[in-house]
Amino acid sequence: MPTPHTEPARYRVVADELRRRILSGVIPPGLLLPSESTLMAEFSVARGTVREALALLRAEGLVVTEMGRGTYARPVMPVRRLGSDRYRKELDQVRSGELGTSFTADQQIGWAAYALDKKFREVPATQAVAELFEVEPGTMLLERRFVFRNSGVPQQMSTSYLLLETVAGTPVADPANEPWPGGNTSQLYSLGYTITSIREQVRARMPVADEVDTLKIPGGVPVVVITRQTYVNSQVMEVAEITIPADRVSLDYQIDLT
Repeated sequence: MPTPHTEPARYRVVADELRRRILSGVIPPGLLLPSESTLMAEFSVARGTVREALALLRAEGLVVTEMGRGTYARPVMPVRRLGSDRYRKELDQVRSGELGTSFTADQQIGWAAYALDKKFREVPATQAVAELFEVEPGTMLLERRFVFRNSGVPQQMSTSYLLLETVAGTPVADPANEPWPGGNTSQLYSLGYTITSIREQVRARMPVADEVDTLKIPGGVPVVVITRQTYVNSQVMEVAEITIPADRVSLDYQIDLT
């Protein structure tokens, strides 16, 4: 028997055409899409069909809908390059006395545009964090939660842990000293520790509600999560989880096999 030909659902026809216009630049980033009434007339479909098409494009992260404004093509966000050389550059800067952090260097922004939300507290190590530190669960840590902003726009958030016995009573444990020129590398250096290696594990997932709200992530956009262990010789000195919207980061790693 011949295979019956099935027409695509009407909302997909609408979504396909709008997607083509967005990706080709006919509808550039930030531009409002035609109103629902205009799209109904153009495609000869019902309002519910138009809304299904727009919902699909929102789920794909191509459009954003705001009350009182309408639906528009999602603006292109500045992309931060994360390269395998960034920590070496940061350590070189610290040794030479230059100001900056890997965040400001990769973003190519100055201190005037850089802002940091911060919250410090002392916490016992959970099982997962203790395993990363290679210490017993319950070991006391300094937990530091950060939100990094470029000209007021949130770019990434991170939770960083340091062994409390290492930093208690030092300037590193005082949130008033953040942002610290030279970042985490400089902080450990000021305590007499020179970082010798860093391990990063990278994964992707969909954002949770707090990440969506804090980082202003549109629908359909996943996050890149980097779990970092910072070593001084064989000892883990810092553990961090860094969360970045996937549309704002490019992972650029080079492996030398010679």
